[in-house]
Amino acid sequence: MTDKNVERASHMDTATLSDALDRLGLNGQCYKIKPRSSDFRMTGRAWTLLYGPASSPAGTVGDYIDDVAPGSVIVLDNGGRDNVTVWGDILTEVAHKKGIAGTVIDGINRDVSLCLALGYPIYSRENWMRTGKDRVQVEATQVPVNIGDARVCPGDLMRGDADGVVVIPKAHEDAVLDAAEEIQVAEDAIRASVREGMSLRDAREKHRYHQLQTRRSST
Repeated sequence: MTDKNVERASHMDTATLSDALDRLGLNGQCYKIKPRSSDFRMTGRAWTLLYGPASSPAGTVGDYIDDVAPGSVIVLDNGGRDNVTVWGDILTEVAHKKGIAGTVIDGINRDVSLCLALGYPIYSRENWMRTGKDRVQVEATQVPVNIGDARVCPGDLMRGDADGVVVIPKAHEDAVLDAAEEIQVAEDAIRASVREGMSLRDAREKHRYHQLQTRRSST
């Protein structure tokens, strides 16, 4: 069964969705979360996981992936840690084979070469090789998490492209997508008007560019 709003979001770039979030007063821009390749694109529903410091004996870091449905975006909150990784080539290979839409990490990953070779989208703060095994462990799955100062809940819409990642809260996704589509139509009209010879100033005024991100209620 097709998820209508996943399909709608897949046609939007993150900049347009960011403007729509701003219009509705919603914080969904995942700060400093970047693609490992500018070619990566990703859209899907969030499947979330929270990491914490390892106990003694240490718990597992990655046996969850068999539970994730195809088309999901795996969202890993590692507290922004940049000294240990929570994603590598085995997880990349399994996720790609399962048809997972992509992975978002508030932290870092390793084994970048395989995700590039497979075209599997990974978004993270950086990449480095040091394992998280025996250093961090899974605290909980399918709970609200923090990704780049944005709250992500299970089932929220995730969209990633060359500019980064946005999360669209499930409770507001229709309003955000409606606003994004309106913004996109207006910006396309501005480009068309300029190509036909209109000045940018006049084109922006005609299509009300300066009101596109004006704050409005999401309800």
